[in-house]
Amino acid sequence: MSAPERTEPQDHLPDQDHLDDEDHLDDKDMAQDGPTPAARARRARIAAASLLMAAAAVVLALRLASRSSVLVVGVYGLLLILCGGVIELSRRGRTRLGTWLLAVGLVAALVMDGFVLS
Repeated sequence: MSAPERTEPQDHLPDQDHLDDEDHLDDKDMAQDGPTPAARARRARIAAASLLMAAAAVVLALRLASRSSVLVVGVYGLLLILCGGVIELSRRGRTRLGTWLLAVGLVAALVMDGFVLS
């Protein structure tokens, strides 16, 4: 039995002397051109839900200043919770579901504000 040969790891292979750095870029390096369309969609949904959340907080404060009602707090509180849920869904990649929930929640809050709270 002979002892196995020990080879030193080679950092540089001799047949790659003629290659430039640009010739052997990894796919990972090439993907760094910018965010993917899915990432842009997630950011857009997060931004929309954040803006809607801020607007709902302002409207809630104005409504509470004019009249205090548990129903007002309930409607706008649920809208704030829904916006937070949409932000979390968008972070996890469920942008279509988040968009539908945001649209339905906004319409429901506007209907409640227009007909029930008036």
